[in-house]
Amino acid sequence: MDQIINDLSHHIRLNKGFFLWMGFLALAFLACLYAYIQQLRYGLGVAGIRDYISWGLYISNFVFFVASSLIGMLISAVLGLIGLAYVFLYARFQSPILWDVTVITTYFVISLLLLFLPMIPDMAVLYKRFANLPSWLKPVYKVLSLNWTDHPEQNRIIHRSIYILLILIIPAALSIHTVTSWLFALTVRPGWDSTIFGPYFVSGAFVAGSAAVIIAMFFFRKNYKLQDYLTDLHFNNMGKVLVLVAFVYLYFNINEYLVPGYKLKRADAVHLKELMSGHFALTFWLVQVGGLLIPIVLMLFRKMRKPLPLTLISIVVLIAAWFKRYLIVVPAMAHPFLPVQHVPDNFKVYSPTLIEIAITLLSFILVLIIITLISKFFPVIPVVETAKEKGLDPLKSNES
Repeated sequence: MDQIINDLSHHIRLNKGFFLWMGFLALAFLACLYAYIQQLRYGLGVAGIRDYISWGLYISNFVFFVASSLIGMLISAVLGLIGLAYVFLYARFQSPILWDVTVITTYFVISLLLLFLPMIPDMAVLYKRFANLPSWLKPVYKVLSLNWTDHPEQNRIIHRSIYILLILIIPAALSIHTVTSWLFALTVRPGWDSTIFGPYFVSGAFVAGSAAVIIAMFFFRKNYKLQDYLTDLHFNNMGKVLVLVAFVYLYFNINEYLVPGYKLKRADAVHLKELMSGHFALTFWLVQVGGLLIPIVLMLFRKMRKPLPLTLISIVVLIAAWFKRYLIVVPAMAHPFLPVQHVPDNFKVYSPTLIEIAITLLSFILVLIIITLISKFFPVIPVVETAKEKGLDPLKSNES
């Protein structure tokens, strides 16, 4: 038991690598925060978005994080809950924005509970038995443990609560991705006027979320020395999951472009031409071929589902997932129904500015800071659950 505690908790310490990494994130955060202050001071004119293309990197990034939130407990809080009080104070039920905020809030609360409840036993065991626990963390762990003593009734309450939350989070997760798709599909713009946007977004979310899980697994396995707990079998199984959901997503991608391509209404024709052979063609084909087709083919082979190759594939898939959201947002807004006339040239073509890029990077930095802090001061793999699977009593110190 002592060996399991040490293996799964040895990373809970303040070392030089942690300070260097957090220092880098802090400097990057301040630099990007300056860009955000400039935008607050001078307005959205400093970004590339204008009257005609009023959604750019910000909304693309929001949709990407919503998709990746299958594994991110606090991502929705970072981006989706900004300005929450005003939305509720001046809400209109017929607005899809209110629906989005509601499901994001619900998903965030359930996710936070699912993060906390399984850690209650670990907090108690580490507080009582982990000798290397920093002194300032001891009272934190004691409070979070809620006086857990491994009593059967305590375990029953925790397991039942987790079971209920696992049931509730399934419709919540589906709702968050579906409602986000409605923000687009309820318009009549070419490229968004689609009846399959709900399952299209959900399947894309599973792809992005699965890729993010694999990347996180590899990082924790490598840096926290968890090779005995995150094995090749886990990566192989996650590779199978990723290739399955990627196949489903590929089907919806084909459907999304085949149907308007077959009917070829004038506005849809312009939109599809811009995607496939026009201004956005290079990004479009790199995303479809390099970020979806090629990864699917590679992951069909067992050798490519080993930790390193699967992680590299997942990184490509996750990057492609972000650019996919960019292609959903920007090209559709670049072709309004009415002619664009009597406006400056920079209103006609969208190009992200340096400030807009920096503010977008700010959200990624916030996510990395949150993940770093949570994973640094709390076990990545449940200690008590792992011990009980091996037939050990987590509170008995005479076992090893």
